[in-house]
Amino acid sequence: MDVLLTYLPKNHVKDELLVVIFWGQNQTLNPHNKTVFNRTFYDEPLIMDFNGDLIPDIFGVTNMSSQPQILIGGNLSWHPVLNAQSKMRIPHSHAFIDLNKDFTADLFLTTESSSSTFQFEIWENKDGNFSSASYIIQKPQNMKLVGQSAFADFDGDGQTDHLLPGCEDENCQRSAIYLSQWIPVIQDFSYKGTVWGFVPFNHEQLPAEIAIPITLHIGDYNMDGYPDALAILRNTSGSNQQAFLLENVPCNNASCEKAGRMFKVYWELSDLNQIKGAVVATFFDIYEDGILDIIVLSKGYTKNDFAIHTLKNNFEADAYFVKVIVLSGLCSNDCPRKITPFGVNQPGPYIMYTTVDANGYLKNGSAGQLSQSAHLSLQLPYNVLGLGRSANFLDHLYVGIPRPLGEKAIRKQEWTAIIPNSQLIVIPYPHNVPRSSHRCLCFYLGNNWHITLAGKESRQ
Repeated sequence: MDVLLTYLPKNHVKDELLVVIFWGQNQTLNPHNKTVFNRTFYDEPLIMDFNGDLIPDIFGVTNMSSQPQILIGGNLSWHPVLNAQSKMRIPHSHAFIDLNKDFTADLFLTTESSSSTFQFEIWENKDGNFSSASYIIQKPQNMKLVGQSAFADFDGDGQTDHLLPGCEDENCQRSAIYLSQWIPVIQDFSYKGTVWGFVPFNHEQLPAEIAIPITLHIGDYNMDGYPDALAILRNTSGSNQQAFLLENVPCNNASCEKAGRMFKVYWELSDLNQIKGAVVATFFDIYEDGILDIIVLSKGYTKNDFAIHTLKNNFEADAYFVKVIVLSGLCSNDCPRKITPFGVNQPGPYIMYTTVDANGYLKNGSAGQLSQSAHLSLQLPYNVLGLGRSANFLDHLYVGIPRPLGEKAIRKQEWTAIIPNSQLIVIPYPHNVPRSSHRCLCFYLGNNWHITLAGKESRQ
């Protein structure tokens, strides 16, 4: 694994980011083995696989051109891309994720129109090519402050949904989260007479402080098959800000009826409530048991200090999961004979399952892997998909990966009869023959992971 670092130089005049890559060497990172870019970025870059070779590329707008640029991973060559007519929004929340259920990652851009109105562009991947914006969507009309876009299969139908947090006034006295087609899934942030709201993003933040946009971090906390979220909320009548868990529950009011689901704030999560001055909260499987725990970054005792808190998820229910990570299937050099390459986790793969729930109804779920990389998106290198209380085998598990320019066939593999509470490590090798992809299936038994099957599945 390599490490990409963006930074502002001391005494900087412009808010342009310098970028350096430290190249990984097996298990170590040599600080002297690095590449410093000779150009600056106007905003943090998006890591994506633009050309479908399963080597990460770097997308962004640099000081060399107003047109977006891509740095191709491997040969490190710069190329202008996308005939985009709009200006990229800063801070952006671009994403590289499948939005039309064809198992190939599309490009989602957050932009500004000629009238400086925030909008969203979807550049569908058509045979490995991003030729034009397939859809341009305006922000919700009544949203004054627009947060960072997030993506999740919110209603459990197997298709990615767009979640947009924001505020209906400049001070975030009225906060809301909208789902695709701008269906409000939560607008009431009041509790016991106190109104809470998102923390407005401050462009004029002092250099010693971190300016963090309004952000949702997604994860299925209770493994019911419907992704929940973590958000930072501020007491609008005071100065306290805390991390809160937003639980995905069935809709109980007319405004979210079309979505069928809504968010409900988990106000009484005592461990979270004890952390004051929270700045960021995200999910992480700390114990490698398939259950998502919580990590919170808060302000420390002094002005420029921060503290990291970890909270173990003590949720206990007869709920199940499947944990999936998709690797690149690449070797750093030519692969030795008969040795299957592993590679590292990639941006862009798409995972979907179908099963039958405890009541006998068809249940779907899906997620994209590493779809966003900027502004503390803090996405996990794997996906944990909740299955609810059904202990049934997964009928089907599908994994799709990006494909190169001109390739019409979708690179997708299917597995059947996957046991719940298992971890799959998918190695798509060779890339152009997805039906001979390798897999490593690990079963979770008690408190130990056991690798029980590792091999090649071929379906000619």
